[in-house]
Amino acid sequence: MQKAEARPRQHDHPGGAAKGRGGGDRATGPPGAPMEIPAGLMLEPSLYTIKAIFILDSFGQRLLAKYYDDTFPSTKEQKSFERNVFNKTQKTDSEIAFLEGLTIVYKSSIDLFFYVVGSPHENELMLMSVLTCLFESLNHMLRKNVEKRTLVENMDGVFLVVDEIVDGGVILESDPQQVVQKLNFRVDDTALSEHTVTQVLQSAKEQIKWSLLK
Repeated sequence: MQKAEARPRQHDHPGGAAKGRGGGDRATGPPGAPMEIPAGLMLEPSLYTIKAIFILDSFGQRLLAKYYDDTFPSTKEQKSFERNVFNKTQKTDSEIAFLEGLTIVYKSSIDLFFYVVGSPHENELMLMSVLTCLFESLNHMLRKNVEKRTLVENMDGVFLVVDEIVDGGVILESDPQQVVQKLNFRVDDTALSEHTVTQVLQSAKEQIKWSLLK
């Protein structure tokens, strides 16, 4: 105990003090004892796991793109990145690519390429779960006809699917069944609202008509 009190400078921060109370020998151990990792070298935990989601056609042209940080701040930089990704992935069978310090998972279907982009430290399985959820949700919404023409004709719904899965870079949902269910609720609510508005307008027209006849 005297030894520990004679060398208090080693534990002048809260973390060190806690270790000293937990075991004096460890706190004042020999030079070969394990050292703490400086805070500056540790990765900060973050909910912002997705940097971008984009869909390209078979020529590498953008159909949909959503970027969630300023890694590529301008549209020109984004499209340049997308072209580089497309050139690297269009003729490969792999599902994972590493480009410009980023982790990219992707999937192709007929004349479409789907991409989910994360940081170099991001868990590839997590990115893949987002990609799978995106594809399966669109597959259900487009009635298993996931190709360019159908996708372009239903672009509003495609954006809704993406927003249900990722918001601001944060993964909200990775279960396609839940995404489809939420979309169905939205469609029902919209249809109900439109029907209600139509009824109100019709009723107002009839009231005006009767008031003019009186």
